[in-house]
Amino acid sequence: MAVTPSEGPSVRVLRVGEQVRHILSEVLMRGDVHDAVLAKHVVSVTEVRMSPDLRHATAFIKPLLGKDEEAVLKALRTNTAYLQREVASRMGLKYAAKLKFLADDSFDEGSHIDKLLRAPKVAQDLASDDED
Repeated sequence: MAVTPSEGPSVRVLRVGEQVRHILSEVLMRGDVHDAVLAKHVVSVTEVRMSPDLRHATAFIKPLLGKDEEAVLKALRTNTAYLQREVASRMGLKYAAKLKFLADDSFDEGSHIDKLLRAPKVAQDLASDDED
């Protein structure tokens, strides 16, 4: 049975993405990448989205406390070939996924929504809903 785009990613695609996330996290945590910028930062790989054919992986990253995000992204992009080789050798897949690194903005979006919900005008509206 073919997966239609409306159904979302298959279980295999999600599982492979999670495996790639674990491998990238481990490589970065152990300091296997010899890069001065990456050595100075703790980097979280928050999510990896795989293409349906498993040939492309988009890794969403967030440096600890969001510091030097652009420098960390640049360092990861510089070391993409090494990271791709590491993922490929540890995964044992037929093809090595082409990695792409992006900043994870979901934390910033969550903070923004939280700030909006705590605004006096919104809090007032929420309080009046509770009284009804």
